[in-house]
Amino acid sequence: MSTIDKDRLYKLLPYIYQLRDHEQGGPLRELLQVISEQLEVVEGDIAQLYENWFIETCEDWVVPYLGDLIGYTPIHEAGEPGDISSPQGRLRNKSLIPRREVANTIRYRRRKGSLALLEQLANDVAGWPARAVEFYRLLSVTQALNHRQCHRGLTVDLREGDALERLDGPFDELAHTVDVRRINSYQTQGRYNIPSVGVLVWRLKTYSVTQTPVTALAQRHCYAFSVLGNNTPLFTNWQRETEPTQIAGELNLPVPIRRRAFIQRVSVGGTQKLRASKAYYGEGKSLAIWVPEWPTKDSVQPIPAEQIIPADLSDWDSYRPVKDTVAVDPVLGRILFPSKQLPRKGVKVSYCYGFSADIGGGEYARTLSQPLEYKLYQVGIEQKFNTINQGLAQWKIDWANPKNEQEAKQLQNAVIEITDSGLYEERLNIDLKTGQSLQIRAANKRRPVIRLYDRPDQFSVSGEAGSYLTLDGLLIAGRGLQVEGAIAGVIIRHSTLVPGWSLDPDCEPSQLEEPSLEITNAHPCVTIEHSIIGSIQVNIDEVRIDPLRIRLSDSILDATGSDCEGPACEAIGAAGSTIAHAVLTIVRSTVFGRIDTHAIELAENSIFMGTIRVARRQLGCMRFCYVRPVSRTPKRHHCQPDLVEQIAENSLIQTAEAAGQPQPDKTAIDAAKLLEQERVRPQFNSFRYGTPSYCQLAENCADDITRGADDDSEMGVFHDLFQPQREANLRVRLDEYIPARADVGIIVSS
Repeated sequence: MSTIDKDRLYKLLPYIYQLRDHEQGGPLRELLQVISEQLEVVEGDIAQLYENWFIETCEDWVVPYLGDLIGYTPIHEAGEPGDISSPQGRLRNKSLIPRREVANTIRYRRRKGSLALLEQLANDVAGWPARAVEFYRLLSVTQALNHRQCHRGLTVDLREGDALERLDGPFDELAHTVDVRRINSYQTQGRYNIPSVGVLVWRLKTYSVTQTPVTALAQRHCYAFSVLGNNTPLFTNWQRETEPTQIAGELNLPVPIRRRAFIQRVSVGGTQKLRASKAYYGEGKSLAIWVPEWPTKDSVQPIPAEQIIPADLSDWDSYRPVKDTVAVDPVLGRILFPSKQLPRKGVKVSYCYGFSADIGGGEYARTLSQPLEYKLYQVGIEQKFNTINQGLAQWKIDWANPKNEQEAKQLQNAVIEITDSGLYEERLNIDLKTGQSLQIRAANKRRPVIRLYDRPDQFSVSGEAGSYLTLDGLLIAGRGLQVEGAIAGVIIRHSTLVPGWSLDPDCEPSQLEEPSLEITNAHPCVTIEHSIIGSIQVNIDEVRIDPLRIRLSDSILDATGSDCEGPACEAIGAAGSTIAHAVLTIVRSTVFGRIDTHAIELAENSIFMGTIRVARRQLGCMRFCYVRPVSRTPKRHHCQPDLVEQIAENSLIQTAEAAGQPQPDKTAIDAAKLLEQERVRPQFNSFRYGTPSYCQLAENCADDITRGADDDSEMGVFHDLFQPQREANLRVRLDEYIPARADVGIIVSS
């Protein structure tokens, strides 16, 4: 962006006129400054008009018009375009009319019928990495000796463990008997037939973690890649294919790393040894391990691949790596050192993990925001301050002794920015004065971890009137956040307050009943955006004052209970009271656990897996949500299972009237309603934080949920991914570009 020069017109005047104007106080200069500002606006508009001629630089609203010039037809099955004046409408239009597809439409038409084009369509139309497979090549057929096709599917060889591990997966190479079901069937999908072409898509994204400390487990030589100590599958740091005709392989897709794929056989002294594959291991690759004592003292290089041994560490108590080697299990995310070669100076790792979207703490690009005037304190290994408390202490010193009035205004708003993805184990007790604003955030594309000790009062914030606290881009584990005092607001953005405080190796939360956010005798406005958080507990002794406000958007609220109804599964509540003294606004979020609250002002496009009990039901509304039956809520509009229950009842009545029979009794109606309730109950691939498919709707989830939002997208936290629209777009485009007389089907791999 260019800086506006307000005196650009004034500088064009002859110098004598500038002198005369200066003698009279500069009225001409002030006039020309106003004109210069308007001139900048006109020139910027003219420049944008020129950029709107090109698909690469045009504004989003221009994309459909450029598409119309080349004969691009929008897919009406995916839905109609949204309102370009609203952020949600513009975001929806990006999925309905992808810029990349419009830009490549002519190229697609020239390559129509080629297999690699189907992969590119999945990337450009739906934004999903994909692999295209012609299943006729995997059919078990008898070949003629004079026309052998060695690239076709092979019969099973029980000695080929790698081929057996890939059986029935995206990279299967073994022969199969014919399957006469069609691959594009909406009932039961078949694969192995002559006309079948499959496009296997991956909805999960790959996220990096860069040089972060690992967690030692029960024994000092056993470590987990995850800083929380849970098992986590390591994912490929994938790269797109280099050639347009190349079919994607495992290194070109966001897939978990298989143990056998991680193996590279090398010859050492005439003997075959197993070592880590350099395609996956190394700096800038899928994973790397740093230990100061390896391979030499005070080394700054990762452990060489020749010293990394791929292994199955499911039972690592019985596994013993040999001297000068390190065992790594990419499936469980575990590291094992020789018992006599302990990493005494710590271990750091870089790796990739899988998740669905940019929410919670993570190394992804996000928008940083702060007041116009603020004081920045950077914390990190190579910074002046090495701990968060050092930055806070310096802020207190500067606050007490500002150098001038300008600095005093800046010190009113402090930003503690963590510049690395390191581990910070410290106690944070923050006391904000009147009007102070504090933001503790991660630098862009960084994911620092704040691990609190398992003792009370480890992360507490109290504030006077007009004070604010913001947490941005952090992962907080070990304890929850405690808020008290007259603080005006708490903002949590793109952060994770680990549900259950910490995780066991199998991703089970260690503290089921403990809240991640505890508000005691305080009335801040709590705003949670694009975050993952455990239960919220509101403890207010004086309920005669107005309730506090909690606003949740694009987030996961997880009370960790498996059935969302047990005594330990209260997502929002109050200790020693029936309801929390709070008014809620929840949009595009998923909630696991019960909600007991004073009022719900608005709930929209969300999933509530636990029972809701609202004391003041005449206030607010819930729209386009899934609400657990028997909940006590404000007025509901277009919610499930209310809709399907009403449809089931009307269908029974109409059927009876058409047959001339008496109306069905209450027992029959209740049975039909119960059947519909079970059908539309949301199904998830995983309920546990720490797993790649956490909170992702399953394929067998009812369309009433996956397309149940007000804009036909899915309910819940991943609403803005617009998965149904992407799939509908891709299905139609694949039918347009497939080879002649072939059937094409979309197969979701993750």
